[in-house]
Amino acid sequence: MTKEARAWAVSGGLVLLGLVPLLGGAVRLSAMAGGPDLTEGGDRFLAAPVPVVVHIVAALVYTLAGAFQFVPSLRRRGWHRAAGRVLAGCGLAAAASGLWLTLFLARPPGDGDLLAAFRLVAGSAMLGFLLLGVAAIRRRDVRRHRAWMIRAYALGAGAGTQAFTQVVWLPAGGEPGEVARALLIGAGWVINAAVAEWVVRSRAHPVGLVRPDGDLDPVADAQLGHQARDVTLDRAE
Repeated sequence: MTKEARAWAVSGGLVLLGLVPLLGGAVRLSAMAGGPDLTEGGDRFLAAPVPVVVHIVAALVYTLAGAFQFVPSLRRRGWHRAAGRVLAGCGLAAAASGLWLTLFLARPPGDGDLLAAFRLVAGSAMLGFLLLGVAAIRRRDVRRHRAWMIRAYALGAGAGTQAFTQVVWLPAGGEPGEVARALLIGAGWVINAAVAEWVVRSRAHPVGLVRPDGDLDPVADAQLGHQARDVTLDRAE
């Protein structure tokens, strides 16, 4: 399988992972529009419809469309630059609205202080990673831009992984308590963050691009130079 094919396969997997929260978001928006509410305590969202809608829509766009930012062929075209601006805005909106909802919206049954703390940490980290990623690309630092954006996306896509970590509780029977629920949801963010960090570190010094003396191979240096040049040309357009 070629590098391009692997990238498309990974993007497809990320989209499939994002379908889980997509379904939940669609159900929530339908209920807020007057449809049947299939979740317990769902009426609390009507107290703050604007941040709820912003969070759902921004998170879905960021998660689903953002998956294709990792395809190499798209990074060399106008898609990455144009979509990146939209997705950065969606990511910031999703993180900021998520923090607002955690702080000010009434909690549903089963949510406690520990889960709220996890959400505040994840949301703040995602917000910070996005800002660092934007700042890096403005400095034409492609490598750090990519690293920060991978970390931000991993946290933003946490809902998909959390759906599977909570399935682990099913054999135990019944609903998990506040602490168990918080740990199961927190595990989703931890798994995604760990995978993202592995990806970032594995790409920091790709095999064959670093010479035995520790210096960057001239070919690799040229490749990074081309990336910086492309960013410069994009900004000049």
